[in-house]
Amino acid sequence: MTDLSQFKNEHHLSLETFRKSGVSVKTPVWFAQEGDALYVWTGSAAGKVKRIRNNARVNIAPCQRFGEITGEWMSAHASIDDSDAAIQHVTTLLRQKLGFEFVPFSMIEKVMDKLKGHHRVCIKIALIESK
Repeated sequence: MTDLSQFKNEHHLSLETFRKSGVSVKTPVWFAQEGDALYVWTGSAAGKVKRIRNNARVNIAPCQRFGEITGEWMSAHASIDDSDAAIQHVTTLLRQKLGFEFVPFSMIEKVMDKLKGHHRVCIKIALIESK
């Protein structure tokens, strides 16, 4: 069993992904939890999506809206799912968690995606079990 307790009352996490060169990029994102997994909703053309497709190893930590870390870094594995079912499921999880705060954000993101010709994808994050 993984311990995601430090994320329980948080709205944001810092997602650290890695470029091919090994340089890390930390991005604050909204997330929702379901069971032992954390889920993020983002645009298909986002840099973090490209980096995860190249290297699924990530680090995560709870953070404030603009990325100030508020907890401990944890090693994790991320996967991308762009299926309609996954996008709808994560959208529902985020709407339930964030309530009204999610509505204007999601509307703006949908318009921007349409203008840019992009779509939403889901990132599933699971902690790496320590041995």
